[in-house]
Amino acid sequence: QVQLVESGGGLVQAGGSLRLSCAASGKIIRPVAMRWYREAPGNQREFVASITGTGSTNYADSVKGRFTVSRDNVKNTVYLQMNSLKPEETAIYYCNTRSDAASWPYWSQGIQVTVSS
Repeated sequence: QVQLVESGGGLVQAGGSLRLSCAASGKIIRPVAMRWYREAPGNQREFVASITGTGSTNYADSVKGRFTVSRDNVKNTVYLQMNSLKPEETAIYYCNTRSDAASWPYWSQGIQVTVSS
């Protein structure tokens, strides 16, 4: 099993920044690969950003240039730095990781990010 624990969410004003952390433990495939998603009230869960085992990153078009994924391989922790936040990005944010190269069954509990206007 793999456990994912998020931290770093909260309330921020429009234009502000937050950094989310996702710490993995258990039977982790290393280096850690991680996907970030968010789910706003009434909306579908959407892809935000990801980092592969080799360290390459990918971003949704809506967050390119503002969000950055990074990784601490010693701590098995992945970060999502979110800058210039917009009110419409208020959502519950989730991280998601693999059990093997083809399966991604592990999800965090979700953490609230609220961007006020």
